[in-house]
Amino acid sequence: MINGIKFFEKIILVTVLIATVVAIGNEFMFMYSSQEVTLADLLLLFIYIEVVQMVREYWTLDRIRISIPLFIAITALARYIILQGKSGDPSFLLYEAGAILMIAIAVLILRMRKLKIFEDSGEE
Repeated sequence: MINGIKFFEKIILVTVLIATVVAIGNEFMFMYSSQEVTLADLLLLFIYIEVVQMVREYWTLDRIRISIPLFIAITALARYIILQGKSGDPSFLLYEAGAILMIAIAVLILRMRKLKIFEDSGEE
């Protein structure tokens, strides 16, 4: 039963990887056909790279560091802000920037918890 679940996980991972590679190809074809590369396009490619990194990490380690999806969220929010442009409501820009700040603080906290000063020394 466990081997069947592991096999199913690998099939899903390969499917996610193939879909990501197809999406990357479509993005390159779109940039080539429009003869234009925007910052939003580049951020989307970074999101795809981070998805590939998540697949690689799960394939090799059978786990995903929580910071990778958080980086994807930050990149996606930044891309959304860029796509919104000047036509959007300015208050939404503050909400989105606040969300990026909160996620960045979460990443910082996750990184800080591994510092030696926060380790329990057993002394009281």
